[in-house]
Amino acid sequence: MKMPENLTDTVGDRLLDPSTSRMGRYFVYLLLVLLLVNVGLGWYWSREPAVMPPLQPTTKMVVGEATTNALISVASTLLDKPGGYLSNDVLPHRLWLDNMPNWEYGVLVQVRDMIRVMRRDMSRSQSQSQEDLDLAKAEPRFNFDNSSWAMPATESEYRGGIRALQSYLTRLQAGDGEASFYARADNLNYWLGDVQKRLGSLSLKLSQSVGRDQLDIDASQAASITQAMQVKTPWRKVDDVFFEARGGSWALIHLMRAAEVDFAEVLEKKNARVSFNQVIRELESTQETVWSPMILNGSGFGMLANHSLVMANYISRANAALLDLRQLLTQG
Repeated sequence: MKMPENLTDTVGDRLLDPSTSRMGRYFVYLLLVLLLVNVGLGWYWSREPAVMPPLQPTTKMVVGEATTNALISVASTLLDKPGGYLSNDVLPHRLWLDNMPNWEYGVLVQVRDMIRVMRRDMSRSQSQSQEDLDLAKAEPRFNFDNSSWAMPATESEYRGGIRALQSYLTRLQAGDGEASFYARADNLNYWLGDVQKRLGSLSLKLSQSVGRDQLDIDASQAASITQAMQVKTPWRKVDDVFFEARGGSWALIHLMRAAEVDFAEVLEKKNARVSFNQVIRELESTQETVWSPMILNGSGFGMLANHSLVMANYISRANAALLDLRQLLTQG
């Protein structure tokens, strides 16, 4: 085979050939179109679901139906919102669509907490009662790895948990005693205790966006000897914490509205309805529209806003209202 005398000239001629040049332009145009489509889909998929309207109670509803319905609705929204469940995506857009996966994780934490309390406390008359079989199936399904994309996929596990919740709801509505829901003050207080701890942790992480001095007590030293250390959320993680708090608050709004229906008698007896509604109002404030294209992290009293501190304020107020609410529930 005879080689060309000047390989450089031959390659250059092929690159300058009109047909080759057109193919290159078409390829570039195709990449640009795909990029624009990806950006558009990313914007659409990153839109948070709106807060659903409150459930209107009816005389035919059984105790526990509202809470279970809300739990199913919240979990279904996690999977069926625009773009579906994104936390386990392996496509390239996952690299810059981290806000929605963090929002999903905030929702998932509240779903897990509610299912655990329902299985452990709300569906049992006493500590030695048998746990509900459907709730026992649902809890481990929702505690499955939230980022698994295959064998099995996270979505399939969570849908199995939703089916188990729907089975529990069907038996509960039948009213034949096969499924129970005990709307007692102590059961409500158990769940609110978990909520209070979650909100306290989120409030702390949000306030660390600007850095704060925190006392570190070494267990090997006397309690009176303390050392201050600077704790600050990395700037790349500020929006992650913000959207996790948004997702958790979104889920709590629906679950607390439903609990207000099922535990209405308890709240009236303890004169706690106003405090309960105050918690919901503070959580609703966390869902206000964020008009900035990005989560700003200005200093506390600086020129730029700090969205994390605003969110921490609402969550801290909800947490303070929870403290008052739980005190009322424990009173005779």
